[in-house]
Amino acid sequence: MNAPWKSGMTGNRDPFAAFICDETTLDVLRPVTIEMGWAPEKCAKGGLRNAVQSLSIAASPAILMVDLSESGDPLNDINALAEVCEPGTVVIAVGQVNDVRLYRDLLASGIHDYLLKPLSAGQVRDALNQAQAIFAAPRGGDADAAKVHLSTAVVGTRGGVGASTLATSLAWLFSTDHQRPTALLDLDVHFGTGALALDLEPGRGLTDAIENPSRIDGLFIERAMIRANENLAILSAEAPMSSPLMTDGSAFMQLEEEFRQAFAATVIDLPRNMLINFPHLLAEVNVLTLVTEMTLASARDTIRILSWLKTNAPGVQPLVVANKVQPGVAEISKADFEASIERRIDFLIPYDHKAAVNAAKLGQTFVDANRASKAGAALREVASAVLGVAEEDAINEAAAGTQSLLGKFDLKSLLGKKSKTKGAAAADG
Repeated sequence: MNAPWKSGMTGNRDPFAAFICDETTLDVLRPVTIEMGWAPEKCAKGGLRNAVQSLSIAASPAILMVDLSESGDPLNDINALAEVCEPGTVVIAVGQVNDVRLYRDLLASGIHDYLLKPLSAGQVRDALNQAQAIFAAPRGGDADAAKVHLSTAVVGTRGGVGASTLATSLAWLFSTDHQRPTALLDLDVHFGTGALALDLEPGRGLTDAIENPSRIDGLFIERAMIRANENLAILSAEAPMSSPLMTDGSAFMQLEEEFRQAFAATVIDLPRNMLINFPHLLAEVNVLTLVTEMTLASARDTIRILSWLKTNAPGVQPLVVANKVQPGVAEISKADFEASIERRIDFLIPYDHKAAVNAAKLGQTFVDANRASKAGAALREVASAVLGVAEEDAINEAAAGTQSLLGKFDLKSLLGKKSKTKGAAAADG
């Protein structure tokens, strides 16, 4: 994705121009450009090659939309476009090829977004608003202008604390509210509920990956993962109980690497035993979301896991989330729990049995089925905080990043605005 070299500065360039191949798409685009305050005359007939020809003799706009429909070699033509564009041009591609590999390659080359025809007014409006926000957003210099991948592992201190519910809800929020292409990896190979929570069949994708790690590549990911929505795909399994997990963990590392190439975010539903057996799974994880409940056993295991992280994964930022909180009913008070783990609980999610039943009946993630509930609001706060913590890591890592493959297009961070939420969420009922 692209960002301006200098935030908010477009010079004397036009704010927007589009080169579109068909009248149907132009009919959708022009009213939206008028809404944005731009001249509809800037929506011209013609595709990517017309854009290259026109921009070779005129300054490129701040935001450029180009149609790839008539391009026989989109990636090569994009390189030609880069040669005639001003640094910092935000480019939105439009096309009719629904191909994950093309989408991934276009993003890797520096394109801000790829919209699939037929376009809707809402889709165009959202894309243009996001592109325009790049210029308005404050920047901390070039360090945060690199493409990054955000990863969180969700671990429960005890069985039944709701870690899988939290994992599926976070993945759903990343993909919908935060508009990030997201992968959900459910590593409970025998009893995982990630697909079930999304009302999907798990398929054999994860099982095949474990059995044949050498097969894992971009094409495998495209075929093996199950789509939950436009931005969310899941890889899970429901392996027979007669088949023990036989792996050295290399398949999981390869999957994470492919996810970093194909998605903007990864959520790993990571059972405790997998954390112990395959600690290298946290090598590229930004945030470990540790889900607990207000019991003595959970307090003990929270202490143990936090201590283990300091020794084995010091680069991972932990967030402690207390789930199913019932004021006045808890086995241990919040104050005593925090005293025992020697740190604050970051978020409290209230117990809501009716909401959980409602989600199960609807075949939806908890947060999707219960957006108006206090628990749903708390989960949205957790999602924003995970992205906020990961943002700081990403900016630091991006300092050593390289320029986009296009040479002239500068990559925009896949992060959203840093969460302003600090400390515990006020969601204790």
